[in-house]
Amino acid sequence: MLNCYDDVLDVTNRLVEVESVVNTKGEIAVAKKLYNMISSLNYFKYHPSQVFLSQTKDDEIERYNVFAFIKGKKGNSKKTVILMGHTDTVGIEDFNTLKDKACSPNELKKALTKEIVPDLVKEHLQSDNWHFGRGVLDMKSGVASHYYLLKYYAEHPEELNGNLVFFAECDEEDSSHGVLSGIQDLLSLKEDQGFDYQALINSDFVAPRYEGDPNRYIYKGTVGKLLPSFFITGAETHAGSSFEGLDPNYIAAELTRQISYNPELCDKSLGETPMPPVSLKQTDFKETYTIQTALSSYVYYNFFIQSWSPKEALELLKNQAEIAFNNAIDQLKERHQKYCEISGQPFSELPWKTRVIVYEDMKKMLLEENGEKYLAHMNQFKENLLLDESLDVRMFSAKVVEEEWKWMKDKSPAIILFYSSLYSPRIDLTGKNEKEQNLIDALDFAIEKVQPNYSNPIVKRNYFPYVCDMSCVALSDDEEGINAVIENNPSWGTKHYVNYDNIRKINVPTINIGPYGYDAHNRYERVELNYSMEMVPNITNEVIKKILQ
Repeated sequence: MLNCYDDVLDVTNRLVEVESVVNTKGEIAVAKKLYNMISSLNYFKYHPSQVFLSQTKDDEIERYNVFAFIKGKKGNSKKTVILMGHTDTVGIEDFNTLKDKACSPNELKKALTKEIVPDLVKEHLQSDNWHFGRGVLDMKSGVASHYYLLKYYAEHPEELNGNLVFFAECDEEDSSHGVLSGIQDLLSLKEDQGFDYQALINSDFVAPRYEGDPNRYIYKGTVGKLLPSFFITGAETHAGSSFEGLDPNYIAAELTRQISYNPELCDKSLGETPMPPVSLKQTDFKETYTIQTALSSYVYYNFFIQSWSPKEALELLKNQAEIAFNNAIDQLKERHQKYCEISGQPFSELPWKTRVIVYEDMKKMLLEENGEKYLAHMNQFKENLLLDESLDVRMFSAKVVEEEWKWMKDKSPAIILFYSSLYSPRIDLTGKNEKEQNLIDALDFAIEKVQPNYSNPIVKRNYFPYVCDMSCVALSDDEEGINAVIENNPSWGTKHYVNYDNIRKINVPTINIGPYGYDAHNRYERVELNYSMEMVPNITNEVIKKILQ
């Protein structure tokens, strides 16, 4: 066992003290600090070209990834293991009056002991085995573990039978600019150095799956994530004549009732079930108050997949939208009839019909009807829209659909289904090729060797249950699946683009061995020290040695 506890904790604290909230200058600061820490190691003083900062490509702000690599001297093997982790964090607003202590673990812990907190948090505050602060869990302690192993092999390259690449990425918490840019650097290293990538070990945080869960999990793959989005048009009317129109917010509400928390939309695979979809935004496009109902509304949902392709998900969600639209119309007709009865007004049938259109089909329809004039207009519209820096990719996509809708000849109420953000591909590790099987075997070996040194069970699972950048280093989808993403994203090629071909070129088997704790993205974020500072580096190291033996 490596005697790494104190060193990993020290590096964790040094990284945490840099407030590196995503999309702020802190991302630059933490990258430069890590770069300087690595550059100061003797190995890299003699090999300065083997550590570098790499600015993200096609990014709206300045930020950097940190790369370093060690060439082992035990043999001449080209086999290479990648150690990956992210250095950005979510914001610190949730710390409220303790914001000034959010990145100072010792001060924060003292301050929290004076507050009224949940019982489990209080128990952990009274223990020496728990460390609090923004980023201690998600995931600077994971990066610190990787840094320790980089430092160890920088001091003992004669023990390394192959190569080690350290990759600390920015922007994991928002749009994955870090990993998507970093793939290009990994491909360059592969070509320039002849690296044969055998495995990638990520170090994102792990957490209990349920109350009282004693296990510490290692994940052999990750869920995929889609952001299915729905632009909903209605028929506007004065609120005093509400049954003469169709409120798109009413349809949106029924759509959310149909989709959010629906277990039928859980993609169960390999005996594991991800969380069902949930709404992440629901709004209309009225800028100010009027007595008129809204022209359109917009809603999007988090949607995890494990075996479904993006194309299959579209077909499934179109069906759900049709069910919701039918339900909304049926209920509206019932309410209209009841209103006519109690008000004494004559009853007449409402004209509304269910209409759900997949974005790709709408584009084809508009191109057939309007030709090059439509294309030229939309290209110019998107270019102009890019000038509005207040729009994220999701609202940019909605604005594009809103503009395209104006070109539709049939403007009867409809739901337009599309994807409005990054697709994070699903990954599984099942032993379908030699590299996958070698990684599975190495992980089994490592757990068996380290488990006697730790009291809680160390357990393997197939899918990391949160969104993470493991999704961007391998690809299970075929061309049809990826085309469904490309053709159904209104921002594709302007506000949003992913080089999925580069992901295919990397396509490295990946696992997640990360720090354990509670309340990531919460003011009580904390990491368990024994497992995270000692077991995680040792398990990771055993995997490295087994893979490169």
